[in-house]
Amino acid sequence: MMRIAPFLALLLSTAAVAQKKPVATPTPKPVEKRAASTGAAGAGGYEIQVTLKPFRNQWIYLGHYFGKQLPIIDSVKLNDQSTGTFRGSKPLGGGIYLVGFPDRARHFEILIDKQQKFAIQADTATLPRGLSFTGSDDNTQFHAYQNAMAAAGRTADSLGRLRSANPADSARLTAEINAVTERVQQYRSTVMTETPNSLLATLLKAMKEPESPIKNPKTREDSLAAYRYYKDHYFDGINFYDERLSRTPFFEARVDRYIDQLLYPAADSVIKELDYILSFASINKEMQKFFLLKFVNRYLNMKYMWEDRVFVHLYQKYFADKHYEWLTDKGKKIIQDRAYSLMMNITGEPAADIDLPDSTGKAQRLYNVKAPYTLLVIWDPTCGHCKETLPKLDTMYQQKWRKNGVKIFALAKETEGTRKDWTSFISKFKLNDWVHVYYSKEAEKARLDNNIPSYSQLFDVQSFPTMLLLDKDKKIIAKKLAEKQIDEILAEFEKKNKTSASK
Repeated sequence: MMRIAPFLALLLSTAAVAQKKPVATPTPKPVEKRAASTGAAGAGGYEIQVTLKPFRNQWIYLGHYFGKQLPIIDSVKLNDQSTGTFRGSKPLGGGIYLVGFPDRARHFEILIDKQQKFAIQADTATLPRGLSFTGSDDNTQFHAYQNAMAAAGRTADSLGRLRSANPADSARLTAEINAVTERVQQYRSTVMTETPNSLLATLLKAMKEPESPIKNPKTREDSLAAYRYYKDHYFDGINFYDERLSRTPFFEARVDRYIDQLLYPAADSVIKELDYILSFASINKEMQKFFLLKFVNRYLNMKYMWEDRVFVHLYQKYFADKHYEWLTDKGKKIIQDRAYSLMMNITGEPAADIDLPDSTGKAQRLYNVKAPYTLLVIWDPTCGHCKETLPKLDTMYQQKWRKNGVKIFALAKETEGTRKDWTSFISKFKLNDWVHVYYSKEAEKARLDNNIPSYSQLFDVQSFPTMLLLDKDKKIIAKKLAEKQIDEILAEFEKKNKTSASK
């Protein structure tokens, strides 16, 4: 609970996380804590007094949501009366915060916005209902809302169990469940109408789902219209520059759902939407940081091959010539190195050429291979998985792929083995119909010494074997493939070619 994800922490600079103490760290010494946060908060600071019974002379923590993370920003030791005060000279950014218990396993939520000096009274014996506030209308409203939602949830669950046990009474119980749902919606509407400028109202607007005017689509056109309406109005009521949304448990998931479920899965579609979001988010430094961290982490670990183009776009537009005080040098280098590895290896773009010697010492070039499809296999003769995979590839090649005009260009990278390991493997498994080249350590060093990217970087080799399928012009059709995927992709392309030929 309440810790920053490893890569996110790597990206954040020391200055940006200096006050974010992970829960896993030892309990702060009183002297260290006193030096960091004692003294009255200035006019623009925060001062949150917490009475949390029955704890005495124990540390409690103040944290907040940051997407899926829960960084801690302050801690205080309770006195003999179970009271302690979180203090800081600078105001806290608005959002949903958490007061963490001494055991670091439990917490309760509070709102922080314009009111930053208030008191909290709580007793673990009566939580969550026995929670009260002095000097914070926001939290009084928020706590009442939480209690109302919890009560509604208990009622709905009880009615649901009754309906399951009494099918004959299903209609009446369903009507009662619907009535509970309507009361919840009315409660939320009242908050948004009567206190439109409150933080709670802002959060409720951000959580509100669009309601299409097409209630029961009957045709395909109705369904498409309902989808378009839902997509077009998905972010109604949300301001991407409002940093308070980043400190909530729901906002990141809401953005994820939009990108993963509502956008057409293609690089151009996603890039357009990310740029749109960032055009507004960049007004606010905290929201810019939130979204850049979110997107660079998401597309660093790609789910689909076309996402390489998205990551490269993010790097070129938002990181290449930009400086962010929250981004470490190490984090920036990770982003830069990954982008450089992908730039020459983007799906749909021409692959880099390869010029290396074969077993006789004769130079062989990838672009000299003339074929409708070329399977580029980058492997290591000492790799156990390669020894298992390459014979399987040859079986598929001899039985199926060769008939479709496929040729195989195999680059063997020297690591711990020798040229003898390479030639012996080729001979043992009779991989004679392939074009084989050897990429020695000396050849790689020569490229790097002359500031030429290695083939490992050009083809983003993270593991062996790495396989790319190229078309007749050596454009990358697909990459990071398993042998089964190669077969499926080739079959799909052949099917499309036959369909096109018959028209």
